[in-house]
Amino acid sequence: MPTLAPPELSAPFAPGGEAAIDAVLAQRLLAAALESGGDAADLYFEYRVTADYALQEEKVKSVGRGVTLGLGVRVTKGDATGYAFTEDLAWERMVHAARIAGQIATGGGRAQPVAAHAVSLPDYYPVQRLSLIEPPADKLALLYAADKAARAADPRIVKVEASLVEQIKEVLVISSDGRMARDVQPLMRFGVSAVAEDGGKRQSGSSGGGGRFGLDYFAQPGKDAVSHGREAARVAIAMLDAREAPAGEMPVVLASGDSGILLHEAVGHGLEADFNRKETSNYTGQIGKPVASALCTVVDDGTIGASRGSINVDDEGYTSGRHVLIENGILVGYMHDRLSAKHFGVSPGGNGRRESFRSMPLPRMTNTLLMPGPHAPEEIIASVKRGIYAKRFSGGQVNISNGDFVFSLTESYLIEDGKLTAPLKGVNLIGNGPEAMRKVDMLGTDFELSDGIWTCGKDGQSVPVGVGTPSCRISAITVGGTQA
Repeated sequence: MPTLAPPELSAPFAPGGEAAIDAVLAQRLLAAALESGGDAADLYFEYRVTADYALQEEKVKSVGRGVTLGLGVRVTKGDATGYAFTEDLAWERMVHAARIAGQIATGGGRAQPVAAHAVSLPDYYPVQRLSLIEPPADKLALLYAADKAARAADPRIVKVEASLVEQIKEVLVISSDGRMARDVQPLMRFGVSAVAEDGGKRQSGSSGGGGRFGLDYFAQPGKDAVSHGREAARVAIAMLDAREAPAGEMPVVLASGDSGILLHEAVGHGLEADFNRKETSNYTGQIGKPVASALCTVVDDGTIGASRGSINVDDEGYTSGRHVLIENGILVGYMHDRLSAKHFGVSPGGNGRRESFRSMPLPRMTNTLLMPGPHAPEEIIASVKRGIYAKRFSGGQVNISNGDFVFSLTESYLIEDGKLTAPLKGVNLIGNGPEAMRKVDMLGTDFELSDGIWTCGKDGQSVPVGVGTPSCRISAITVGGTQA
């Protein structure tokens, strides 16, 4: 079963809380939502406690804590959706929100809510002790340790910033078809950035990670605060010697791990079923057809233990799952919420996600992965006469309708005669997602999951996600730089 929050962090709508919600009360709210003639309705209760700590120039810059509480009500009628929310869990406010959402539906038969029964959930993040109940001094000590390690790594480090953000979110989802799911979702993220200066040159580097952990995250090998501080300093120092990037079409080798963000943006969004339901994705109508190299199998998996994108249950009350999207280059499926699943005649897959009770759920990624291949990573680099090694990304943009993308790199290297040589600056990768996937001609054995830093935006909503990939060679991609 999912971890239960301690009493001091338990939601008011939890059993025994001051605004406790049970199946009987929920059924009354759902009946109010459907009284105008809706086909289906759901309730999404959310209680979130967050805290953040920031260190700058060896001084505490900020310490904050916040609490949000509310209910979102959704009513659907055919393809139309009505939505309303309230931050007040008094009965009068909740039933008002339910009736406002129900105004999308008028006339026709009136659906009756089914008595709700608890959905049995897995537990992919069994945190024994939430970081939010640990003493603030322990978290500040982590920031100071990272700062000290970065400064000690090299005298050319002139500026360091460190931060920690933590939260606990308790959700209760109740639907008119009888599902009732309650989950407690921990989340934390740690980050360090360092600036190096030498001879008038300034470069920055960063390191960080997290996931659905408590402070036990820092007990993992290589993920302690000191290691993150040193890594941020390493990148900043390495980039001091960076040369201007070459320009033109050339082979690109993606490093394992965080390079999966290119897959997430350039391919993953186009596989979200709402874009395909509306026929605005370049993958619309492509099920069963080759859309990538035969080396490529792409999976969205919300069941990976403690990963940032993992969820026991989605925001519509469906348990999370592992879904193969592209198998050996063939498109085999999309990521669905309840509405798209109904449209395509499939079962909801646990990908209905929302930023908060103020937002409607949408088909969203969880942990999106390119599965490993047969090549040793050293073999992949050695195969490139002249190209780019892409190690770290700052993010990118993609046009869903055609798959065109632009990505900026924060750490990359020139490959010459099969060896990594000079660090590069100002590198942008410009291309098309499906074309890039078709040009994957080597795929490594060294799959790595990202270390819990990514947040995905869509339609103004942000949700935590994970990415992962092995080393991967794309035979040709356009590199934006300054030299031919």
